[in-house]
Amino acid sequence: MRMNLGRFILLLAASMLMAVQAIGQASLTGMVSSDDKALGFSATVFIEGSAFGGATNELGMYEMRGIPAGTYSVVASAVGYVRVQKRVTLPASGSVVLDFNLEEDLALLGEVVVSGTMKAVNKLESAVPVEVYTPRFFKANPTPSVYEALQTVNGVRPQVNCAVCNTGDIHINGLEGPYTMVLIDGMPIVSGLSTVYGLNGIPASLIERVEVVKGPASTLYGSEAVGGLINILTKQTTNAPRIAADVFGTTWGEVNADVAATFNAGKRAETMVGVNRFYFGQRIDNDGDGFTDMTLQDRLSIFNKWNFKRAQNRVFTLAARFVQEERFGGDVDWEEAEHRGGNEVYGESIYTDRWEAFGVYELPMEEHVQVQFSANGHAQNSVYGETEYIADQRIGFGQLLWDKALGAHHAVLAGLTMRYTYYDDNTPATATADSLAPQNLPTHTYLPGVFVQNELSINSQNKLLVGIRYDRNSLHGNIFTPRLNYKWNSLDKLNTLRVSFGTGYRVANVFTEDHAALTGAREVIIAEDLLPETSINGNVNYVRRIYTRDEAIIGLDATVFYTHFDNKIFPDYDTDPSQIRYTNLEGFSVSQGVSLNVDAVKEGFKLNAGVTAMNVFSEQQGVRERQPLTEQFSGTWSIGYAFDRAGLSIDYTGYVYSPMDLPTLTTEDFVDPRPAQSPWYSIQNLQCTKRFDNGLTCYAGAKNLLNWTPWDHLPPGVSYMGNTQDPFEQNTPPGELVFDPAYVYGPNQGIRGFIGLRWALN
Repeated sequence: MRMNLGRFILLLAASMLMAVQAIGQASLTGMVSSDDKALGFSATVFIEGSAFGGATNELGMYEMRGIPAGTYSVVASAVGYVRVQKRVTLPASGSVVLDFNLEEDLALLGEVVVSGTMKAVNKLESAVPVEVYTPRFFKANPTPSVYEALQTVNGVRPQVNCAVCNTGDIHINGLEGPYTMVLIDGMPIVSGLSTVYGLNGIPASLIERVEVVKGPASTLYGSEAVGGLINILTKQTTNAPRIAADVFGTTWGEVNADVAATFNAGKRAETMVGVNRFYFGQRIDNDGDGFTDMTLQDRLSIFNKWNFKRAQNRVFTLAARFVQEERFGGDVDWEEAEHRGGNEVYGESIYTDRWEAFGVYELPMEEHVQVQFSANGHAQNSVYGETEYIADQRIGFGQLLWDKALGAHHAVLAGLTMRYTYYDDNTPATATADSLAPQNLPTHTYLPGVFVQNELSINSQNKLLVGIRYDRNSLHGNIFTPRLNYKWNSLDKLNTLRVSFGTGYRVANVFTEDHAALTGAREVIIAEDLLPETSINGNVNYVRRIYTRDEAIIGLDATVFYTHFDNKIFPDYDTDPSQIRYTNLEGFSVSQGVSLNVDAVKEGFKLNAGVTAMNVFSEQQGVRERQPLTEQFSGTWSIGYAFDRAGLSIDYTGYVYSPMDLPTLTTEDFVDPRPAQSPWYSIQNLQCTKRFDNGLTCYAGAKNLLNWTPWDHLPPGVSYMGNTQDPFEQNTPPGELVFDPAYVYGPNQGIRGFIGLRWALN
């Protein structure tokens, strides 16, 4: 009896204690939904500033118990939805029901991309990984061209190919510029002769965004999209400002001006016009070698886009661009009237006239069918010392695109394409084989093609994309380029995995793509009929989104990539240092590596950073060599903080590259005094921006804060470009260093300040 009574007393005491503890505590329950649909497993609810919180169950329900009485701020959030915050007062005991209805966050995760699948699709839903960069990203480090703006994009490197004329191209994951296709509004505008000039002169005020695809895209876009593509999307007339202007200058004397306007042209048409002007005329020679450190440039670009209003909102747009540019680099004493094309004073003078026209017309029928078309002409009159290069290229492109939805989870995209290329120049590339009496023989290349893409949404978590393309090159025959893409995402869409596989091909033109073939003293040798390059490419991409309780958003984007080339065309600088020999590789070439992007946003703070580690090499006859002018490690960053109340923001941007092999002139009998490897180097920039209420923005800062230049790392008395005192090799004795502008790996400009004004009227 006594033991039973003791137990009873203990139980009674425990119950009373629990009852006392429960006094002043309550529970909070409810449902999280969107458009009357429960957000099962995908939403988080928590009390701000406390440890109370958790995720919703499969029915979208949440529950928090043991909450002390009081008034609280309760937050509900989910990936892809606008965060909602509510205040609630909890009683001393009992349960309170608090429901949340979330709206889709179109600004954050509703980004629409088109480059991966050739049609508008939500970025999260795309089976092809696509990176999107907005004007805000590029404004953190203002530049006069898209080419320079891409320098802070991870895995994308603007590579200068000539130390004198400062022409360059875009490398993606270690693959040279010709392997990257550049599009404007989805049209293959920049290619061939314009590879090194086409990204200049696009008015920045008219750019809506830039999409970057790293990996094979030849199935949809054909030749040149072997390593990836860059799609520059211009604004629509409906979202462009009525008037916009952006002007800045640097302490070096560079001046860049963008002016744009949008207006109605009658009741059924809208048009916008953009003008870009860039001028740099200072003959700066800070390294004292007698040559300009930076190419003088005078460029005018005019862009015009029309949108026509049609029944049922069918698409009809037309656009055109004209670019005229003059550039010079070389001896500071060079004068155009006296020395252009001569052998007394060395200079590289390039005149460029370029026009482009493109558009889209949606056919008036029930089926979604579009006609896409473009045409461009590129005329170049240039001299490299006494070497004259006159070239003319015209390209016409047409595409019939059919997009068909076969139910809610199945879609087919099919296209018929035709591309015509006319090319003529004064080099052996367009001459008959008769060496005694060569005749001019312009090339006419016809490239009809057909492609089909099948997109299947297996369920809410799995998507499969299969495509194949057939092209018939009039010079090289049949070409097949298939691809396979798979996407998986978790139920809460916080994790996304993409696997891509594809093939590619490329037909090369040495003289249009590699200015090393024209500049300097090396003789160009095309040792054989160059066969088209073929490639197999695969990559795995993983994306993770993290939403923290302190309202920070963190994104992780990791990729493993691999590309295997056959018949790769490469310039051989080593067999004979006096020559550049172009041949098909008798073996294979590989580009492989990993990359990681990190972005974070929190209360005015924004971070975008990335690192890439890669190994790019070729192997023939059992000998493996690293690709020249290719880093093994790179890092980029853009860090910004906005003081919203003051209208101020600060941006810190930059990039860093590891050493890369350089094309020296070293032989068994001669040792080039210039290093065979570049050093580690970094370019860093800082900018402060002030925004005013009247739409005016003032910005100022400094570029290349560390004042890094490539010649700082040379032995005393050695010139970066070799013997600039005798560029024509008229008096250079055997065994001495000759003129060599192909030895270039980084920018020649040191530290410089800049200031600019930006104004927009919406």
